[in-house]
Amino acid sequence: MQVMYKKRLIHNRLQRLFSHFPAVVVTGARQVGKTTLLKHAFPDYELITLDPVLDVQQAKSDPELFLRNSGSPLMLDEVQYAPDVVAVMKRLIDERSAVSGQYLLTGSQQWRVMKSLSESLAGRCAIFDLHPFSWIESQDVTDSAKSWVPIYLESQGRIWENEALSVLSCTSIFEVLWRGFLPHAETLPADIISTFFNSYVETYVERDVKLMESVLDLHQFGRFYQLLASLTAQEINYSQIGREIDVTPQTAKRWLAVLEAGYQWHTIPAYSGNSIKRLSGKPKGYFFDSGAACAAQRISSPQALAGHPAYGPMFETMMVNEVRKQLTALPYQCSMYHWRANSGSEVDLLIEKDGVFYPIEFKGKATLNKKDANGIEAFRKHYPKLNVAPGLIVYAGVDRFFVTENVYALPWNSVLALR
Repeated sequence: MQVMYKKRLIHNRLQRLFSHFPAVVVTGARQVGKTTLLKHAFPDYELITLDPVLDVQQAKSDPELFLRNSGSPLMLDEVQYAPDVVAVMKRLIDERSAVSGQYLLTGSQQWRVMKSLSESLAGRCAIFDLHPFSWIESQDVTDSAKSWVPIYLESQGRIWENEALSVLSCTSIFEVLWRGFLPHAETLPADIISTFFNSYVETYVERDVKLMESVLDLHQFGRFYQLLASLTAQEINYSQIGREIDVTPQTAKRWLAVLEAGYQWHTIPAYSGNSIKRLSGKPKGYFFDSGAACAAQRISSPQALAGHPAYGPMFETMMVNEVRKQLTALPYQCSMYHWRANSGSEVDLLIEKDGVFYPIEFKGKATLNKKDANGIEAFRKHYPKLNVAPGLIVYAGVDRFFVTENVYALPWNSVLALR
């Protein structure tokens, strides 16, 4: 069955940047749609997929001959398998430095790709991180709707003033979380999902992790992968993680870096008003996809997730990932933090844009009360001189309303219908 292409949020921006930079790099986890995106954004360009074993068209043995014979514009898929190509690419770009739109690259191993790029293409390329589908992309409405994230930021937090805001209908929240947002997973029958994710992990471990010298015991690393899925949306404690699978905290830290390098895991630093202390708090960690995390925890169905202790962390994981996806597509940069006070008060996510802080809580329940706003209100009181926008509680209900004077409740699947 042929699957219709769903336009990605970064589609137009990718085309625009390629018209201004000699090279554009799209990085991300396996099967998030990097190759598909490039094929649809640039249908007239040649695509060459590099291989970890085969020397495709002498890309490894004679990268200069390979690039000169291939010409440009040229798309190279999985460039981490031929890192020497990047150094030669730099020389060719410098030969025609005034020419934009020469090379499009993809990569799924951050260490290898970024090391080559930082050494060779600094200042010559634009870099995009592509994630699994965002919610709005999965609904294929990117041309007719806008997510709540940019609306919230661009309205200085006064999102309730937008009368065109509405809620997209969908299957149950449990189904959405359980399937996740990898493009292929959303089209599979339910009884195939677990097999798909098992195969995904095996491929990731056998092909990507095996190439990294810091991981010698792949079986133990597979157990580590499963453990991290159960710890998503929690503060990171390397000693605890190490004890669970009988490895040292140093090994746990190194393996976490491997997962981040493969785009399977990401962290959000703790916020402190002191710029030095901001770096000393415990970060929170998140699995890259709620569906992959459910599969790793052996959650067998959406119905099983509904009564599972992992439901709350899965909802938060989905929503934090959703915010990251939306921010990636914006033309400006934002910072992300979480906040926890010694008293136990916490805010799941703080977005900092132009010196303004936007506090957000994620609640997987269908009804809210004033107590649900306690974390955001505590943050505001803790930093009275900070420029804090009205807060949001993004939740699994359907109504929009003020929880308190400074905190607004928003359904998780809200969009702005463009007119």
